[in-house]
Amino acid sequence: MQIELTPMINILLVEDNHDHAELIRRSLKSIKIQSQIFHMENGEKALDYLLNRSPFEDHEEFPVPHLIILDIRLPLMNGIEFLNFVKQKERLKEIPVVILSTSRSEEDIRQAYQYHANSYLVKPTGSDKFSTLIHDLGYYWFKRNKLPKD
Repeated sequence: MQIELTPMINILLVEDNHDHAELIRRSLKSIKIQSQIFHMENGEKALDYLLNRSPFEDHEEFPVPHLIILDIRLPLMNGIEFLNFVKQKERLKEIPVVILSTSRSEEDIRQAYQYHANSYLVKPTGSDKFSTLIHDLGYYWFKRNKLPKD
């Protein structure tokens, strides 16, 4: 009998709220996938990661993510600006980007899809609802959805 190993899933989490980031981490662990979460607190640092700029030059240690979870309201570079940049770069544009925001603004939602977000989720109030949303997100992207191989 041959055992099939589950590949490591690399997630880039771009979130400035530490409590939300920790809740996302814990919720994704609950779906039992092999994952590494690389947490960046702003869009500029996340771009440094994606472009392998200092201190993220090592491709082995800082791999291209399989999914980006992105807040809109970020310091230094907002999520829409970050999304627009990523989707214009040939080597990055195929990475799925899920917007996870407190904003219910139609303008934010429209802009996110205009710049090719793959999904837009509104953060619910209450940690139980938030955890359920993240669990469902992870289950969909990593158990149901098919991602391209590296």
